[in-house]
Amino acid sequence: MCRFLVYKGKDEILLSNLILAPTHSILTQSYDSRLRLDTRRPHNGDGFGVGYYTPPALGPEPCIFTSTIPAWNCINLERLASKTTSALIFAHVRATTEGTLSDSNCHPFRHGSLMWMHNGNLGGWRYIKRRLVDSINDQWFLGVQGSTDSEWAFALFLDSLEKMGHDPSATPRPGGFGHAVLRKAMLRTIERINQLIADIPDTVRGQDRDDVEMRSLLNFAVTDGHSVICTRYVSSRTDEAASLYFSSGTSWKEHAPPGNYKMERRDKGADIVLVASEPLTFERDNWVTVPTNSVLTIFKQSIMIHPILDQYYNASPSYNRSAGFAVSKGLVSNGPGAAVAAAEIKVSPASDEDDEINGRVVKGGVVKEKLDLARQRMEELRLNA
Repeated sequence: MCRFLVYKGKDEILLSNLILAPTHSILTQSYDSRLRLDTRRPHNGDGFGVGYYTPPALGPEPCIFTSTIPAWNCINLERLASKTTSALIFAHVRATTEGTLSDSNCHPFRHGSLMWMHNGNLGGWRYIKRRLVDSINDQWFLGVQGSTDSEWAFALFLDSLEKMGHDPSATPRPGGFGHAVLRKAMLRTIERINQLIADIPDTVRGQDRDDVEMRSLLNFAVTDGHSVICTRYVSSRTDEAASLYFSSGTSWKEHAPPGNYKMERRDKGADIVLVASEPLTFERDNWVTVPTNSVLTIFKQSIMIHPILDQYYNASPSYNRSAGFAVSKGLVSNGPGAAVAAAEIKVSPASDEDDEINGRVVKGGVVKEKLDLARQRMEELRLNA
């Protein structure tokens, strides 16, 4: 499995302060991933990619740099990251599960102003690929350059967005597609993947072969340059999803010794939001675990978390999912970091009604101040332990 990182800030940041310098940067995770236990593929060394948005005068499309060289051994990555700044950055290191080692299979993927990453797998891939391809319009079929299930999932997302009445190829409006539109397209994409798997013939399911895995791990990230949508999802009622964390604050600063970065919070603002497969620091109170089977939205530096209400949702706050599936894929489903208390999550669907924000989170999601309260409670518990 792979590792990814998202940065969205009010101000631009030097790429090296995210992907190179921190003690547990995503570059470090390419060879020392603390939340992967896969002895078959112990490294995320099958290529990497960095995508970032440039000043508007250069156009709405993100700039993407990919390479099949392991991230820890790419001098060009160091040269680029030390001289490049952006306010919205995607970074990804790859451990291949589908597709060959090639630039076309390295994340992030792009179409127009949209950028996409994935950590996980599509269940029953060899048995759903043909039907997935048949279900999308020619434009998205022809746009796929590689052979990964992740890029085909992006094609499915683009097809879902188009069928909702939003042309992914059109000149983007000021403010992009809107967070509610992107979130709805993401949920529709997950729904379509689940349906494709559900339609796999019983004769295939009955083979009970080790190489036919029907469960999906769908940690997706997509952005239009304005809003960011991330999911932590597994198509199971009993298993945990692959790990995903977020951190927010007013500044991201390095302290002694070198590489010791901390997310500082001078007030309740969120000038910086980070989302990562693994925390970039070992400061436990800097990071919050994204709940399993939920979608995280970043819009105007506000954070929303919605539960994904489908057949795999479990509303019980005391229900413990098994980490066995994630571990079998070389992942630890939960690691260091505070958890968003179940009681703090409003159980209402992620819908088109969640449009008005005005700097705050709207109904149907987790109010950011409540996330702050959850973090505070976790810290109190830690101190009193």
